[in-house]
Amino acid sequence: MLFSLLISPSSAFQNKARSIIKSNPKEVIDEVWQIIYRDYLDSSGTYDKKEWISTRKELLGSKYIDSQDSYIAIREMLLSLKDPYTRFLDPKEFMEMRIDTSGELTGVGIQISLDTVTNKIVVVSPIEGTPAFKAGIKPQDVIFSVDGQFTDGMTIDQVVKLIRGERGSTVSLGIMRENRFFKFSLVRERIEINTVKSHINMTNEGINIGYIRLKQFNANAARDMSKSIEKLEKDNVLGYVLDLRGNPGGLLEVSIEIARQWIDQGVIVSTQTRDGIKDVRMANGSALTNKPIVILVNEGSASASEILSGAIRDNGRGILVGKKTFGKGLVQSVRALSDGSGLTVTIAKYLTPNGIDINKNGLKPDINADLIMKSNKKLSSLDLGTNKDSQYVIAENELVKKLSNQLKDSAYNPVSTNLRFALSN
Repeated sequence: MLFSLLISPSSAFQNKARSIIKSNPKEVIDEVWQIIYRDYLDSSGTYDKKEWISTRKELLGSKYIDSQDSYIAIREMLLSLKDPYTRFLDPKEFMEMRIDTSGELTGVGIQISLDTVTNKIVVVSPIEGTPAFKAGIKPQDVIFSVDGQFTDGMTIDQVVKLIRGERGSTVSLGIMRENRFFKFSLVRERIEINTVKSHINMTNEGINIGYIRLKQFNANAARDMSKSIEKLEKDNVLGYVLDLRGNPGGLLEVSIEIARQWIDQGVIVSTQTRDGIKDVRMANGSALTNKPIVILVNEGSASASEILSGAIRDNGRGILVGKKTFGKGLVQSVRALSDGSGLTVTIAKYLTPNGIDINKNGLKPDINADLIMKSNKKLSSLDLGTNKDSQYVIAENELVKKLSNQLKDSAYNPVSTNLRFALSN
């Protein structure tokens, strides 16, 4: 998910509104309807303004026993948009979502989406270190059942409700992968996501490479990224491999802030609303390094990961190695509603600096690279960014080539005895 600004009414306003809505559930229905009417960007081509107006008359003319009754009506109304990212969240779900983006995650650690072509619930990416990741769940896996309940016809929210539960309890996921069926039994956890992991690798040529893995664009990510870059700069690394594999995205502003840590000048991303208005976000001269970068991406790199990857490539700061990215190029605004519930609504699409529309297409890497397992042995999280990681090895080799090419215009001979010294000047 890629989220923009979170709007939160004051506590006093919420308390007053809740007392009103308790006696009139139609208020929240109309709030949601108004937000869609004003701001919704239709990416599927199914939204009809006249029909939407008719829907309002029909819904407000009906009777609702309580808030739960109105929530059902809201979800049915939003289903007509055929947009899996425009979703209603009841007060409990809304609170959990806000916790997720603040740096904690409850459940088994997967980001899911609805495939609008197949109407199947698919895994965007498992989050590193979580039960789903450790069990071997992969991007594009189809979740066909949860605890024996088939997910056909379910919304994302309904599936999320089934997957989440008390810490320490077990949930069973039925997974379909390339026409094969698997069953995973996972223990639910509450996990604080350490967003950035970094270390130094020395190549065969004696070059120090900074490896940084960014797992999610949550509220802590920009701070953690800047700390990692600053530390590696002090350690005199000559280049970077930035690993965004399996990173499902997160907060829009965080992706822009992190891009500015790598890019000194140029466009980072532009967002386009349904009215055609573009908001262009620029670098601001605050880059923490100008050293070359290679970015690792795969099918689980989505949303904010694609913004960062597109910005770095289009500005000539680095290349992409790996597999084609997920292809999620829509921006959601998170809206708090007056009874404590919430709405994520698609309000814009984003374009890379070169004007590439990512949605449903993804980014093709400059160098296609598979993750090759030796003797069918599973790659652990500790193996990522090491010589056991075939995609990383290719990325590192490309980075060494780039560093060596820089020397061709210098007075130094590109051999291991002086390469590090030459590039540090």
